[in-house]
Amino acid sequence: MKEIEFNASNWDLIIDSPGRINIIGEHTDYNHGFVLPTAIDKKIQFKFNKNGSLNTCNIHSNNFNTGFSFELDSVAKSEKQWENYVLGVIYEIQQLSDQLQGFDCVLDSDIPVGSGISSSAALECGLAFGLNELFDLKLSKLTIVELSQRAEHNYVGTKCGIMDQFASVMSKKDHVILLDCQSLDFEYVPIKIEPFKILLLNTNVSHNLASGEYNVRRSQCEEGVKIIKKRYPDVHSLRDVSSTMLNEFKNELSEVIFKRCTYVVEEKERVLNTVAALKKSLLHKLGENMYKTHEGLQNLYEVSCPELDFLVDFSRNYDEVIGARMMGGGFGGCTINIIHQDAVASFIKEASKAYFDKYKIKLTAFEAMPSEGTSIKTA
Repeated sequence: MKEIEFNASNWDLIIDSPGRINIIGEHTDYNHGFVLPTAIDKKIQFKFNKNGSLNTCNIHSNNFNTGFSFELDSVAKSEKQWENYVLGVIYEIQQLSDQLQGFDCVLDSDIPVGSGISSSAALECGLAFGLNELFDLKLSKLTIVELSQRAEHNYVGTKCGIMDQFASVMSKKDHVILLDCQSLDFEYVPIKIEPFKILLLNTNVSHNLASGEYNVRRSQCEEGVKIIKKRYPDVHSLRDVSSTMLNEFKNELSEVIFKRCTYVVEEKERVLNTVAALKKSLLHKLGENMYKTHEGLQNLYEVSCPELDFLVDFSRNYDEVIGARMMGGGFGGCTINIIHQDAVASFIKEASKAYFDKYKIKLTAFEAMPSEGTSIKTA
């Protein structure tokens, strides 16, 4: 695939596709559990033009000053990973529609790379949403969510759950989504946390384990389900397993598999407990659950890393932070913190100094506002 650069001043369509945060419910989506995500005010912007050709498509990223071209009648995987997010979406759309034609697309992003707020889902969903509008493909929002997830499975190779794509497309401003990842039933829950803010601290590390270990965790959970299912045929995922049921298998599951399953079963309950707390404005219960989630991810699911643990431990000594945990797939990325608005500046300053003293790495921090999902940009 050759690289290409192009410029245009008038665009047929502009799409904003946001990153996401997840308040609680980590690594539960591919176990058919519950999650509590929302889109945020960091996004990828897509500018689209039909280019008059039947087959030729041109993609350019302004952030990375790179691009590539491909032909619709010969879509195939690329050796460059980021191109596969694009090509995977095209492939999946082609399984549903023959209406795609040649187009040009320029990308601009303000989503911090490697921060765990799912720039990959924003890329997949924004492209699919834009092409659906540009060529009037008549795909539903849920179809866009599902085909974007398949693109990541089939072209990128990450067997992700559906949360990231669902949050990117379906979110509603000032709300979080209680999503049942088994039925895809969902409820918008107002998030009223004033005078607290949502603050992300980016470790600016990304350990190479992340993508491979993600798939390992998924297979470990499936192994646990397979053993439990022999005695309980109605169990199809860890969603169907209670703590009492799981404890029956403590001697039949390996120590590692038991730890993985324990985390997921406990996290499923924590999500529902947190939603109940949010509805009653019990913010300290929300914070308490976030810390418990981090402990589970650190010690049972083992997807944290020293840098994330350091920042969560640092927050525990700061009275104005009522909850914190690692967020995302793990092994790097961000911690999410619920912090009093008056303490944001001083906390960032003190955490940044402590983190640099420990790791010689500069911390980056940004507030996250629950925002609208993928949408057409209007003037």
